[in-house]
Amino acid sequence: MAENAVKNNEGRKPLIEVRHVRKVYRMGSERIVALNDVSLEIYKGEIVCFLGTSGSGKSTFLNMVAGLEKPTRGEIIIGGVPLHKLDEAGVTLFRQKNIGFIFQAYNLMPMLTAIENVSLPLLFRNVDRRKRDALAKEAIDLVGLKGYEKRRPTQMSGGQQQRVGIARALVGRPKIIFADEPTGNLDTNTTKEVMNIIVRMARENIQTLILVTHDRSIADYADKIVTVRDGNIVDVTIKDSAVMPQQ
Repeated sequence: MAENAVKNNEGRKPLIEVRHVRKVYRMGSERIVALNDVSLEIYKGEIVCFLGTSGSGKSTFLNMVAGLEKPTRGEIIIGGVPLHKLDEAGVTLFRQKNIGFIFQAYNLMPMLTAIENVSLPLLFRNVDRRKRDALAKEAIDLVGLKGYEKRRPTQMSGGQQQRVGIARALVGRPKIIFADEPTGNLDTNTTKEVMNIIVRMARENIQTLILVTHDRSIADYADKIVTVRDGNIVDVTIKDSAVMPQQ
C-alpha cells in the first residue's frame, strides 16, 4: 500500500513543500537552533511520521507547517499557498479551512459536552446549529462513541476523551491532520484502538496525516518515517508496508 502511494506520487505536485526552513529561538543572549535548514515534500493522502526524542525539533516542525509559528528563514507552501507569508488573520483562516489537530492532552473544553466539543471547528466556520450537531453526532458515531454525546470530559476515560478529540479534528473533513503524540497518555491497548481509528479515517477520506512521536510503534502506521535529531532531518524512510487499521 505504502509502495503504491509512493509510485502514485511520481509526477505529482506535493501538497506540502518545506524549503530550507530554519527556526532560531532567542533566550536573552543565547540563540537556540530548533530547526536547521530542513526541506521535505509531503503528498496528499500520505501518512508521515516525525520520529525523534524530546528536543529533537519534531514538534517545532509541526508548529511551522501548521502555521502556529513563523520560520526564521525558509518557505512553507501548502496547496500552493505560501503559509510563511500570511499574516496572523490569514493563517488563522487557512487553519480553519484546511487543518485539524489531535493533541496528546486532548484539549477538550471541560464545561462542554462531547457533541459541543466536536462541533467547535464548525462553529468557527459559521455552520448553523442544526448542521453542526448533525455532523458532530456523525463524527462521534464514527469513532465508536454513540450515546456519549451529552457526556463531559470528566465523565469519560482517557481513551474516550481522545476519541472525542479525533472526532473534533475530523468533523470538518480537513485536508491535513496533525497528531502531536496522540497516544502519549494512553495504555497499549487503547493506543492501538485510537491509532486504528485515526489511520482508518484518514485513509478513507484521503487525508494527509502528520504524526509526531517518540514511539517507534506509532511510526509503524506511517508510509514515510522522517527521523529528526538536533534540528535536522537525518533519515527519510519510505516503507514498503504500513500497519493497516483493524476493523
